[in-house]
Amino acid sequence: MSQQKVAIVTGGAIRVGRAISLELAKQGYAIALHYNHSADKAQKTANEIKALGGSVKLIQADLSNPDTCAEIISQASELGDLTVLINSAAIFPEQDTMADDLSHWEQVMNLNLRAPLLLSQAFAASKPQQAHIINILDARINHPAGDHIVYRLSKAGLWHLTESLARELAPDIQVNGLALGAILPPQGADEDHFTRMAEQIPLKRTGNPQAIADGVSFLLKQSFITGTVMPVDGGEFL
Repeated sequence: MSQQKVAIVTGGAIRVGRAISLELAKQGYAIALHYNHSADKAQKTANEIKALGGSVKLIQADLSNPDTCAEIISQASELGDLTVLINSAAIFPEQDTMADDLSHWEQVMNLNLRAPLLLSQAFAASKPQQAHIINILDARINHPAGDHIVYRLSKAGLWHLTESLARELAPDIQVNGLALGAILPPQGADEDHFTRMAEQIPLKRTGNPQAIADGVSFLLKQSFITGTVMPVDGGEFL
């Protein structure tokens, strides 16, 4: 008897991660839903998954601690056949320019770059067949600027890692990425600010978390795409 396919979603309780978790649950995946501080929201998302008839396991962990990554993969394997890893969890500090003291360097790099690498390493060690890793990236990375400098470096590293892992883990694991544009308002910004952003986007509209969930769904259905980072930005960063 075949086991249920399992999708691991880091940062799966809120925002984009939540949308991905719910979409994959609708498609029949058991969800290993990772969270750190968002316990209440994680439980709410888990309840939504169960209401859809899906299976879910909540896994609390601080991804900046390297010892937690292999444990997440181990706990997720209790649900069934590990098939999908979505590296969605990330930190986006506001005070992150050359004028700042860069004291957040280790936290950002550990969570945004080292954790996806260690999770991918442990996931690959579980010997999945016809599996997928999808990394959530940022479309602005190919347009250098001085804002959010450590964050940008971490996501640029993750972009390179996506391409490197695609070569390293083939043929058993396909590794791709989604590069996000204006999907949600920045932390602390009001809806009017987000609406105004649409004027700078060729499609004259902003996106939403479901667009990312749909992008994940598309990539998981592909058998001949790996090492690709697909922009979901309405053409903003062309």
